[in-house]
Amino acid sequence: MTWLHHTFQQYPELAIFLTLSTGFFIGSLKVGKFSLGSVTGVLLMGVIVGQMDIAISANVKSVFFLMFLFAVGYSVGPQFFAGLKKDGLPQVLFAALMCVVCLVAPWLLAVASGYNVGQAAGLLSGSQTISATMGVASDTINQLNVSDAQKQAWINAMPVCYAVTYIFGTAGSAWILSSIAPIMLGGIEKVRAETKELEKKLGSGDPTRDPGMRSAFIPVTFRAYEVTDQSIALNKQVQQLEEELGQRNHRLFVERIRKNDKTIIDPVPDYVIQKGDEIVLSGRREYVLGEESGLGPEIVDVELLNFPVENVMVYVIKKNIIGKTINELRNMDFMHGVPVQSLRRAGISLPVYGETVLQRGDNIELVGYKKDMDKAAAQIGYAEIPTDKTDMIYVGLGIVLGGIVGAMSFKAGGVPLSLSTSGGALIAGLIFGWLRSRHPAFGNIPEPALWVMNNVGLNTFIAVVGITAGPSFVEGFKQVGWGLFLVGIGATAIPLLAGILMGRYIFKFHPALTLGCTAGARTTTAALSAIQESVQSKLPALGYTITYAVGNTLLIIWGVVLVLLMT
Repeated sequence: MTWLHHTFQQYPELAIFLTLSTGFFIGSLKVGKFSLGSVTGVLLMGVIVGQMDIAISANVKSVFFLMFLFAVGYSVGPQFFAGLKKDGLPQVLFAALMCVVCLVAPWLLAVASGYNVGQAAGLLSGSQTISATMGVASDTINQLNVSDAQKQAWINAMPVCYAVTYIFGTAGSAWILSSIAPIMLGGIEKVRAETKELEKKLGSGDPTRDPGMRSAFIPVTFRAYEVTDQSIALNKQVQQLEEELGQRNHRLFVERIRKNDKTIIDPVPDYVIQKGDEIVLSGRREYVLGEESGLGPEIVDVELLNFPVENVMVYVIKKNIIGKTINELRNMDFMHGVPVQSLRRAGISLPVYGETVLQRGDNIELVGYKKDMDKAAAQIGYAEIPTDKTDMIYVGLGIVLGGIVGAMSFKAGGVPLSLSTSGGALIAGLIFGWLRSRHPAFGNIPEPALWVMNNVGLNTFIAVVGITAGPSFVEGFKQVGWGLFLVGIGATAIPLLAGILMGRYIFKFHPALTLGCTAGARTTTAALSAIQESVQSKLPALGYTITYAVGNTLLIIWGVVLVLLMT
């Protein structure tokens, strides 16, 4: 054991990877539906590994923290700036007000409990489950005109308070928003009924909506049939057949035809289908199955069915598409034969209802015949070319520029203040993410790479924090005691309950959107999942994206504000 102890002290990078691997493992363990999550798991393992008194350069955590903050800003940038427009302003204002409560409640509770700056920052970070607040608060503390020993004592107190309050911050948020909040909105049955009613208005009850609009979606299928004397397609034009099927709420398309002389052609609207022709139909599987008895016998014709079909992610950037609903998009001429399979906004999968409004930077997944896909993608925006390469010129330049701006300081009352390099990186991420949504030909960060920047960046920072604070963790816990857990419950619950009341009585949001907006402003994805399960609908996600973008930005910046308030 002495040899192992010495090895970790000599090679601290090994201690970091040990902390990451065991921390992710602990964070993945579940008790019922609850798990600690990777961040708390890594922090706790960091404290344990840190008992070996391992010295790690502060530059290590700074590098990974800047990478994490830039990735956060990049992800939410399009929605952050889109929310500043007229249609999103109510949600932006809601999120801003709720974030103020998220700051004021922990601050007042910390003052009332006699906590110091570091303890208050840890309380804010853990109760609001925004780990990055600790990093920004640490940067701000390091700028204060106090002794280095005092600074280190405050910084070491943060992970103690974070760990104690994070558990209820996560599990409690999900419980409050999925169980208590619906009662405050009139009861769970009423909320479910109103949610279903809104879904119908948005088009979820429309059987003609595109396939794949559920988490376990039924994929688009391509089937071939022989036209006989009894076929409903006999002696009808292609356009006429498609219209007739559409009138029966079966949105199907004729994709290919083998004429009775055995030649294969691409269909034109006025082609008259003859006896002996073989036709390929595409569409939602159950729609095809519903028409099989009238179409004729199904055939297996490899040559006829062997044509290129694509799944393409398209960025919405064309002005004539932004602001349109899914139904309006689907009825455009270039969408013939091209279903919308999924919709993502700020990395969040949204329910694709007929009345869902498209925003700049949305990612629409189209599926269909290649020739149709190319035309549709060009009309909607920019088709993302699948690649595993990250534009590191864009990433590196963004972090450098943001860090330089953040490092600039000014004096207030003799105290030098600045956004810090971390705050600058976050702002740069917002701007660069927004630029990417407007000009998607450059600045690409594939989702797997973004996951690494987010998760590995944050958790490496947390690992170093835990290892560094390890030797003083036990003593710090003795100072705050279990009373901090009760204070954390109050700091978590007050903003959530205030958000529900504001959404219902001040902003008068729909109950489902109130729940989604509250979860978004508190950036609690776990709570969003619990809400959707509780109300039996994906609808709350429509209130999550804009408020999440605002909350993710303000709650991190509050690390600076709280330190200034406490000092």
